[in-house]
Amino acid sequence: MITYNTINSPIGKLGIETKSNALTKIEFLDTNVVTTLQTNPLITNITKQLEQYFTNPKYKFDLSLNPQGTKFQKRVWKILRNIPSGSVETYGELAKRLNTSPRAIGNACRHNPIPIIIPCHRVIAKKSLGGYDGKQSGKLMDIKKWLLKHEMSLHNINFHSKA
Repeated sequence: MITYNTINSPIGKLGIETKSNALTKIEFLDTNVVTTLQTNPLITNITKQLEQYFTNPKYKFDLSLNPQGTKFQKRVWKILRNIPSGSVETYGELAKRLNTSPRAIGNACRHNPIPIIIPCHRVIAKKSLGGYDGKQSGKLMDIKKWLLKHEMSLHNINFHSKA
């Protein structure tokens, strides 16, 4: 059974979707979106853990996830979960680890159905923040910047090219 709920957060309204006993999707919603809310113990747990993260950016999520994607995307998403809060990696660094291209890493990040918990916001370009959910500016990039500032990693990013 698919269950859907929304929560308010410091970065706006989030849509949470679960199926069976796993989280399948988190969406960034417009504030005017009206939804029919459902709840169950899993939704309650996800909500509490997200609230913990927004209070303490070092909080480690302990949730069953079931993101829908290709084998490659799931491989990338698994590695993203190992990037600690307060740290970033570049698309190029991840590409080398997975023997693929930075563009392939970016595409996997773009299709990440569970942002925040699968922290694609911690992946940046060599000389910029890169994109977020396929966008280079606007609300979604503001969310990426907020998340990085919240985790304090935005203050530690140095975009000077290495000679």
